Amino acid sequence: MEFFRIRKDIPFMRHALTFNVISLVTFLLAVFFLVNKGLHFSIEFTGGTLLEVSYAQAPDLDKLRKQMEADGFTDTQVQNFGSSRDVLIRVPLSKDAETSKVGARVMASLARVGAAADSPAAGVAPTLKRVEFVGPQVGKELAADGALALLLVVCGIVLYLAMRFEWRFAISAIIANLHDVIIILGFFALFQWEFSLPVLAAVLAVLGYSVNESVVVFDRVREIFKKKRGLTTPQVLDHAITSTISRTIITHGCTQMMVTSMLIFGGPALHYFALALTIGILFGIYSSVLVASPLVMWMGVSREQFIQVKVEKQEAVV
Repeated sequence: MEFFRIRKDIPFMRHALTFNVISLVTFLLAVFFLVNKGLHFSIEFTGGTLLEVSYAQAPDLDKLRKQMEADGFTDTQVQNFGSSRDVLIRVPLSKDAETSKVGARVMASLARVGAAADSPAAGVAPTLKRVEFVGPQVGKELAADGALALLLVVCGIVLYLAMRFEWRFAISAIIANLHDVIIILGFFALFQWEFSLPVLAAVLAVLGYSVNESVVVFDRVREIFKKKRGLTTPQVLDHAITSTISRTIITHGCTQMMVTSMLIFGGPALHYFALALTIGILFGIYSSVLVASPLVMWMGVSREQFIQVKVEKQEAVV
């Protein structure tokens, strides 16, 4: 299926150096922000208290947040959980507060909102359904498990590409994919957006999503090398990218429509998850097409690597 077909190949490889300089600068800036500012981890990684409360009718979450902030709770997450009447509250670990009393303090703060005359839940006290404490040790284990999951995904992608294509394509694709991951983390470090388990899931999803675009382009490159003679490597890459542009727009456009709906209507629970996916999709298109392909070219890919040389059998001498 194609929306359109471009008859004349676009000379992407003519500007390959410019594209990669832009990518290198963006990558170095992301690394700089990661080193200097670091990630703002959620309580899943740092430890804290999690409470689930229920109301008889849907409360105003903004008023709950403002009241908790006025009562001294900072960086607290307040979001709906399951239904509009169920609320999930995450309170980060604090050195000054006693862990055993955090739940009682939160419930007291929520009760003040319920006692307000102008509150939608006026006169209705929240019901505590569960309270859990996530220790810093558990947070460290989650961080270690997340890093291990990221490493295993990277190794799996390298192995898959090396088996399906060859080492030049595998190295190029993994550099492009890691480029996407570092840039996502750089955005979260720069703006100090909260890095939680859903965001980690989005990063892992971007790795798999981005490599899919690289595989499509690389498949077309291999096909053109086998079928067409007389084309230089840059011309083959330009033709492969140009011939897959329509497919790229359809695939990424449909995916981004879904992610944008989550970003706008998903609320706080899905906001950073959808934001990470949006950054990953945009940079994934760029890196798969304009970073991975030039790297393959510079590594010396050629037609001879895809054509099996026929060996003539020598006749037996009697």
